[in-house]
Amino acid sequence: MNNLIILPIIIPIIAGMLMVICKNMIKFHRFLSLLAIISVGTVSVLLMEQIKFAGIQILYLGGWQAPFGITLVADMFAVMLVLVTAIVTFCCLCYAFSSIGIERELHYFYPLVLFMIAGVNGAFLTGDIFNLFVCFEVMLVASYVLISLGGTRIQLRESVKYILINMISSFFFLVAIAFLYRMTGTLNLAHLSVLVAKAGQGGLMTAVAFLFLIVFSLKAGLLLFFWLPGSYSAPPPAIAAIFAALLTKVGVYAIIRLFSLVFYHEPGVTHQLIGVLAAITMVLGAMGAVAYGDIKRIMTYNVMIGIGFILAGFASFSTAGMSGTVYYLIHDMIVKALLFLLGGTIIYLTGTGKLKEMSGLIRLHPQLGWMFFIAALSLSGIPPLSGFIGKIFITEGTFHSGYFWLGGIGLLSGLMVLYSMLKIFMNVFWGYTNLTDETDKGTHRGLLLPIGILTVLTIALGLGAEGIHEYVDLAVMGLMEPGLYIDAVRGSSLW
Repeated sequence: MNNLIILPIIIPIIAGMLMVICKNMIKFHRFLSLLAIISVGTVSVLLMEQIKFAGIQILYLGGWQAPFGITLVADMFAVMLVLVTAIVTFCCLCYAFSSIGIERELHYFYPLVLFMIAGVNGAFLTGDIFNLFVCFEVMLVASYVLISLGGTRIQLRESVKYILINMISSFFFLVAIAFLYRMTGTLNLAHLSVLVAKAGQGGLMTAVAFLFLIVFSLKAGLLLFFWLPGSYSAPPPAIAAIFAALLTKVGVYAIIRLFSLVFYHEPGVTHQLIGVLAAITMVLGAMGAVAYGDIKRIMTYNVMIGIGFILAGFASFSTAGMSGTVYYLIHDMIVKALLFLLGGTIIYLTGTGKLKEMSGLIRLHPQLGWMFFIAALSLSGIPPLSGFIGKIFITEGTFHSGYFWLGGIGLLSGLMVLYSMLKIFMNVFWGYTNLTDETDKGTHRGLLLPIGILTVLTIALGLGAEGIHEYVDLAVMGLMEPGLYIDAVRGSSLW
């Protein structure tokens, strides 16, 4: 057993509780939040090295072995996502120091972010489907407060929709868990995999799988994304960036985990349906990104395109497709946070999000303009930036599996992404500007630093893809070979 596995969950919780006790000590909140996130990132790096040399790491809470107790499982896929979560959160917190405002800071902004991150990390590391539900709820409860923190009209309106949708999906999540437990008598993911393989994934089991797919599609924004554009446009940029980078990705992770470990026996049914949903999501997301002339709306529709493209690689269920899914998922978490922070900075400078009401910003802020240009190219999958590697592998995987239509839609959606990003770049940064040195609010005070870090990361992930391929290969191996996960969790048990 490895006790390090629980640290990415309990470190944010303990730090958040200390902040709640010391309510008005904002500088302490800032310092402790960064320290907690850096600690989580350090632990995840240590776990990655241990997994690399010793295999999947397990922790049985209370000493109760699976399937009777709560099990935490750290495989390479989960721990890589924990590390990227820490990096993204660190940059968003740094951005929030200069942008979120003292009122939100006094109303527990930093503890809420850490509680949400504890739920995200718990969802990645849990080996139990009921505790996956619990971690989802921890994450969502914190996000309910964050989306409404500040109490503006648009925040309150969108938070009602956001909370209602997630409550409905959580209800169906519990119903699906109840059906699955009634049919198998266990909730441990590894044990579920063994029992479903023995019993066969018949019609009723596939129906339960579809119910889980509906639940996680609602949470990930896969086809059922009607709640997402408004909800992700309402909060301040630092919060919206965390939401776009992390929350939908937890739903994506849950789909990948369940349909590669438990419900993988009928890929012609389940995975083909995931492919169809991914294709429709990419098409609708591309239509929205091209049609709108508002920065926030364009970026939120690009979130949907990214979700569809990630799951297109998974739907192929091939080694190349899965490699592309892992690469692109890591890339998408970083670049979506970068874009939302860039968009927030643009709106802060100009006072509007409408493309027709701004121009020429690059004259006063060239660094901001070129960082946006790099982010746009990276999001579109232009070499040698981070999106290129994932796009190549996903396209190869879909073609190899015979899903030519899915790979083609993915490539076309990439062109629409490029068009929508260049539309922002040309309208916002090119042309004459009506801003002057006197009316310009400036981008100093810490706003450019976290944006610069994420920009460097998206370049480094593209140029240095060879440096992480070993870790990506181990993550893909764990997803493609469920026996590795099962053997690690089972240990010496006979089930």
